[in-house]
Amino acid sequence: MNTIHTDKAPAAVGPYSQAKVAGAFLFASGQVPLNPATGTVVDGDIQAQTEQVCKNIEAVLTEAGTSFDKVVKTTCFLADINDFKPFNEVYAKYFTSKPARSCVAVKDLPLGVSVEIEIIAEV
Repeated sequence: MNTIHTDKAPAAVGPYSQAKVAGAFLFASGQVPLNPATGTVVDGDIQAQTEQVCKNIEAVLTEAGTSFDKVVKTTCFLADINDFKPFNEVYAKYFTSKPARSCVAVKDLPLGVSVEIEIIAEV
């Protein structure tokens, strides 16, 4: 098992790693809309936050030697289910292979963000 870490994605905000590779799969921790350079939540609506989350995921995928087209499963958390449609508009630009997905609204997310996405991908 290998640990994945890149400075191009936010550092973990707790006792976990950005991702682990086990066998032929990457298991990535949930990414939130933190700017990796500043460590702060990006300003903006659900679409701006989802863009940052996807950029963070891309950095982890790249570090692991894989890409969005190899993502097999996502789990998406929204702070407000009313953001589902605008969230999907951004999500669809990145996850063009249409991986299996769960998407749920939750009461709260870390740091008061609007969205978090975790992934499983082939490497």
